[in-house]
Formats: sequence, structure tokens, C-alpha cells
Amino acid sequence: MPWAQGKETLCLTYQWFLARWAKKLSWTQVAESFWTSYEAVFRSVQMAVWWGLRHRELSVIKAIGVDEILWLRGKFVTLVYEISDGSKRLLYIARDRTEQSLRGCFDLLGTVRSKRLRYVCSDMWRPYLNVIQEKASQALNILDRFHIMKKFNEAIDQVRREEVQQLKREGREPLLHHTRFCLLKRTENLTERQASKLSELLRCNLRSVRAYLLREEFQRFWKYVRATVAGKLLDDWCRIAMRSRLAPIKKVVGTLRNHRALLLNWFAAQGTLSSGVVEGLNNKAKVVLRNAYGFREYSTLEIALYHTLGALPEPIITHRFR
Repeated sequence: MPWAQGKETLCLTYQWFLARWAKKLSWTQVAESFWTSYEAVFRSVQMAVWWGLRHRELSVIKAIGVDEILWLRGKFVTLVYEISDGSKRLLYIARDRTEQSLRGCFDLLGTVRSKRLRYVCSDMWRPYLNVIQEKASQALNILDRFHIMKKFNEAIDQVRREEVQQLKREGREPLLHHTRFCLLKRTENLTERQASKLSELLRCNLRSVRAYLLREEFQRFWKYVRATVAGKLLDDWCRIAMRSRLAPIKKVVGTLRNHRALLLNWFAAQGTLSSGVVEGLNNKAKVVLRNAYGFREYSTLEIALYHTLGALPEPIITHRFR
């Protein structure tokens, strides 16, 4: 039985011990707690990740989620997760957010496994949509509530900022002062003070209020069960919104119309699959980055994310330290 790998100075059992603790603490904290070096912890985690990637099971994957996160200033990484029932894990990571970045995931899965995918959750980034259509056209591509409502909030905030400046130039009362979160948060999440402020705003004839009411009217879209009825509401809402004379809202209308079919896929999946799971995993990935104060080397980032989010298998070890 091998005691260690190659010229490694740490035994395998100790390396697995350090790697397991590195899932709970930062690598620096593990090194300080067990009187070893940061380099020793990194090599242990690297060994665990390489072993896990070689031995992980990829045969039964029904649903994946695709998204990107900002790694360093101006630099993104593409992340692909498995989001099937009972299995939430990181499958693949690549530099940038280009078509080539995502193609690597489908190359990893292979043609047969790619054609077995039933659902793909993604945002509206065109390079991702192109590759999904090319490599997994049989899968239901779902754009869910999170990404759509994010577009609405960005539009409302833009209208609010422009109107704040307009009121200031005209010397009018600053009605929109400290109202950003009153307009952006969901009604049930408002504090008592924010709810009171919102009630006052709704009595005012402001463009920001019109944008807010249009968003609230669209919320009915998610309550329907049948795609045909939801599609009619979507079309009617788009016609009304185009007459709103609010440029940011009109931009949202263009986005909704361009992705109408993908939006209605949410109902074909009966609302059982959501990329909210992807956003939750993205938040965990950002925690990894914060704990490390930002990895400067891509290879180190890749190792850390696979180790934390990959749900990688581990070998059965006779003497396992707790």
C-alpha cells in the first residue's frame, strides 16, 4: 500500500485529513491550526481534487445550470452546476464567459450525455444560449424569475436615478430621497418604515412609481399554470409598457419579446426547476473568494471551487482522523 505519492513529504492519510478540514476553514487557518505550511494545505487540497475529478460519476445528469461570476476586476469565470434532484454540485469551470468557455463543459460530458440532458437553466447571455442550442437542443432551456426580475429592478433604479436628478434641477421637493430599496424590494420584505414610505410614494405622479407599478403588474405572470394564458398576459403587458414613455422599461420589453419562448419554458417545467439554485451556489463560490481575499492564479481558484462545491468523492481510508 502506498504511503505517499511520488516525492510528497506528507503521507496520504494526513493529506486527506488536511483536505477535509480545508472545506470548513480557510487554507491559512488550517495551516495555523495544525502547525503546517500553507503550501502543504494547498498540495493536499490539490491532491484531493485531482483524485475526486478522476473518480466522480457523470453518467446520470438530467439538469444543469449555467452562470458566470466576477473573479477579478474585468475577469469572469463560467460555472456549470448539476441541479438535478438530490445532486447539487459544481461540474465545470472555465475562464471567461465566451462560447468556447461553455463548449468545454459539453466536451467533458460527451455527445451521449449531452443529449440526455432534460433541463438547462441559464441567463440571457447570448454566447451561452448559442452553445446550449447547438449542443443540447433537446433540453428545455429555462429563463426563470430571478434573471427577469433583476432586469426589471435595474430598469426601475435607472428611472429613479434620472428622476432624482430632474427633481433636483427643477428645485422640487426631493420625494425620491432614500427610496431605492422601497422600490426594489419585494413587498413582503419591506420594513415597516419602507412600507410607509412606499405608500406615500404611490400617491405621487412620478415616473419611478409608474415603473414600479408596471413591474408589480408583471408579477402576475409567474402565478399562472398554463403557458398559453401566461403568454397572453406577457403580450398584453408588453403593449402597455411600450406606451409608458419610460426608455429603461421599453428596453426590458425588448428583452422579454426576444426571449419569449424561453420564458414560457418555465411553465413547461411546471416551475419545478429554478436557477435560484444556481444563484445560491454562486453565493457559496463568492464566499470562497472572499475567504481567500481573491485568488490571483486561475489554477488556484479552480482547485478551491471544485474542492468546496464539487461534491467530489473520497477514497475509503482505514485510519480516518476526525
